[in-house]
Amino acid sequence: MSSFVMTAAEREEFLSGVHVGVLAVERAGRAPLAVPVWYDYEPGGELLIWMERDTVKDRSIRAAGRLSLVAQDENPPYRYVTVEGPVVANDDPPTREQALRIAKRYWPEDQATAYVDSALGLNSVLVRVRPEKWLSNDQSKS
Repeated sequence: MSSFVMTAAEREEFLSGVHVGVLAVERAGRAPLAVPVWYDYEPGGELLIWMERDTVKDRSIRAAGRLSLVAQDENPPYRYVTVEGPVVANDDPPTREQALRIAKRYWPEDQATAYVDSALGLNSVLVRVRPEKWLSNDQSKS
């Protein structure tokens, strides 16, 4: 039986593809927060998540100081990558370029631009995470 685990290059390539991520963050006295998010990632870099400041997600991430994110392909052959690491920054809003890069992953350029122009502001925060631990599975590796 062969391993379904992706190589480092395979998992980073997969994570850099367009997937809705599911963010998981520990919370004191409650179940972990698990919510879908849009993100950006380039192999070898940091995981970037743009969100509104002072939301449940933001407060939970600030309290925990680290998070996990899973990206998956639910179509056969099934594949997923989970990345975990510390938050290295979450104080500043994204630049317009960073926000556009995230939005353009999920929307056509005109819709992404309109969204960024309406949503980017002082109430935005860019969460930067340094990937430390990885899990992966690629069912096509049989």
